[in-house]
Amino acid sequence: MQHDATLATNPPASALAASEALHPAWQRGDTILARLARNAAEHPAEVAMRERDRGIWQEYSWRDYLSAVTEFAAGLEARGVGPEDVVLVIGDNRPNLYFGMLGAACLRAIPSPAYADAPAEELAAQMAREDIRFAIAEDQEQVDKLLEARESHAGLGLIIYDDPRGLAGREPAGVAGFETIRAEGAARIKADPALAADLVARATIHDVAVLMHSSGTTGAPKGIPLKHGHILSGVRNAAAAGYFKQGETHMAYLPMAWVGDFIFSIGAATELRFSVNIPEAQETAMHDLREIAPTLYFASPRAWSAMLTRVQVGMGETTGLKRRLYDYFMPRAMAAERAKLDGKASGGKLSRLLGEWLIYGPLRDQLGLSRVERAYTAGEAIGEDVFLWFRALGLNLRQFYGQTENCALAVAQSPEDISLTTVGRPFPGVEMKIDEHGEILLKGDNIFDGYFQNPKATAEALVDGWLQTGDAGQIEPDGQLVVLGRVSEVVETADGHRFIATYIENRLKFSPYIKDAAVIGKGRNMLTAITCIDFQAVGQWAQEHGVAYTSYAELSQQPRIYDLVNAEIAAVNAHLPSGLSIARFVNLHKEFDPDDGEVTRTRKLKRNVIDERYGPIIEALNAGDSEIDFKAQITYENGQTGSLDRMLRLSDVKGAA
Repeated sequence: MQHDATLATNPPASALAASEALHPAWQRGDTILARLARNAAEHPAEVAMRERDRGIWQEYSWRDYLSAVTEFAAGLEARGVGPEDVVLVIGDNRPNLYFGMLGAACLRAIPSPAYADAPAEELAAQMAREDIRFAIAEDQEQVDKLLEARESHAGLGLIIYDDPRGLAGREPAGVAGFETIRAEGAARIKADPALAADLVARATIHDVAVLMHSSGTTGAPKGIPLKHGHILSGVRNAAAAGYFKQGETHMAYLPMAWVGDFIFSIGAATELRFSVNIPEAQETAMHDLREIAPTLYFASPRAWSAMLTRVQVGMGETTGLKRRLYDYFMPRAMAAERAKLDGKASGGKLSRLLGEWLIYGPLRDQLGLSRVERAYTAGEAIGEDVFLWFRALGLNLRQFYGQTENCALAVAQSPEDISLTTVGRPFPGVEMKIDEHGEILLKGDNIFDGYFQNPKATAEALVDGWLQTGDAGQIEPDGQLVVLGRVSEVVETADGHRFIATYIENRLKFSPYIKDAAVIGKGRNMLTAITCIDFQAVGQWAQEHGVAYTSYAELSQQPRIYDLVNAEIAAVNAHLPSGLSIARFVNLHKEFDPDDGEVTRTRKLKRNVIDERYGPIIEALNAGDSEIDFKAQITYENGQTGSLDRMLRLSDVKGAA
């Protein structure tokens, strides 16, 4: 049987020539799919992926992995998927969704993952922007959203589902099961055994492996195409710096629409033969983490903070010897870690050994971190106490810096070079400099080649091969990078004091009691803040201190909670430059919510929305009012909207200059 693969094996000459000119060292056949085929040939029975399903771990060898990818690819091709078709992928982490993305890549189609909690209207907008005709969905919930989105985007012709519950045998028109598509592909390969190898070989290093997206804080998200070469370059750079090692045990729990998941769970996993472990559900991830016991673990500062809060809440509820041991050993370990970071002798070797046996080791085991050798955090600044606590626990927690445009792999701290204020040095293969405006610029084969169908944005982001990151930074004398915040967010108060709101907000969020914050002050006489309390941590504090409440809204407005948050803001003020203290604040009676359009799916503030929606609160804060009756917009899980009306207290921050 002949394969009509002329187009599939040969990218358009102009596009290929441009990519080869940008990346002369790349070898055409060096793809993620080639790495997968190598693993299947050299380590066929080795476990490549595990998924916990109904409490039982299901295993997939590298041979199984390759078969699933090629069979699904053959089935997709039979259903009309071809080169440069964009295939939407939505759902929580599932083996078949990973297989599906690589199956699309076999055809030189482009997988485009979306956040699992994206509503139908967001999906419809993405489909329209990317002319999507095919989608792969986790389950009935996601299929229902896609069917709703299809009402406004009729071009969506085929929806493929993974979980058959509620769908098998009752599929609406244009909906088919993953296993059905795979079976069709397996039949094609059985009839033509050469097809499987042909499918693996079609893509080149210059083809797009995945289409990620910017956060969309100021408008519609931009598509960020990452080629096989970008991803493998980033992984190899990181491995050369000791960031990854061969044969890691990894837990895939991060959103599939976040670049880090694709880089860790597919790019690094295929290049370095990771064992990728998938928890049963997001709700069981922390429980499953203990069984997985990964050697590599990444979490955002918010997630590390939540893990610490969980421990502190647990310790607050325990009594007796365990609590006394924790209160004795943890402060000493944190003090020793702080001394190390300050270049001083930490001492206390006997105390460390005893603490390891009695507290640190058992806690790491309880958290599922007993085997972690490489622990990382990135995305925003991490609180000093959180960072020190996990290092005191015995984890070599390190910070790194990256963006989707550079495959999230650009700069990281080395194990010996830990700092609370820097994010490390560039990986091998990455060049870095600061321009005359203080913006961080990066260059390397891990840097993307331009935005999806957006030449204007591309021209602004890439200048002479240098990525304009949009982040302000400075390089310390020892070569380490300090990230200050977004260049676009450098603004001035009415009296000319320059500040970056994100910098201050991140420091407010170092507090376990503040989940989110918006700092306002551009062109104004003072800085004010809208804060959202952390319901779990503040609820625990309220319980311990006899503060009664029945809801988030009620708890947020309690006078003693205002005093608690006031003290946290005052502590941040003490470290801010003169003239940049937060003078007044309000505890909002709801959390900032991506469904309400206030933050992105990655929880970055949409400042224009905050300024517009909470304008009356901002004006009342600046006017010196003591309270305001405010009705906030909320979006329910079913997509319907409502409002939450509350009298909000407006408070001065004690000691603010």
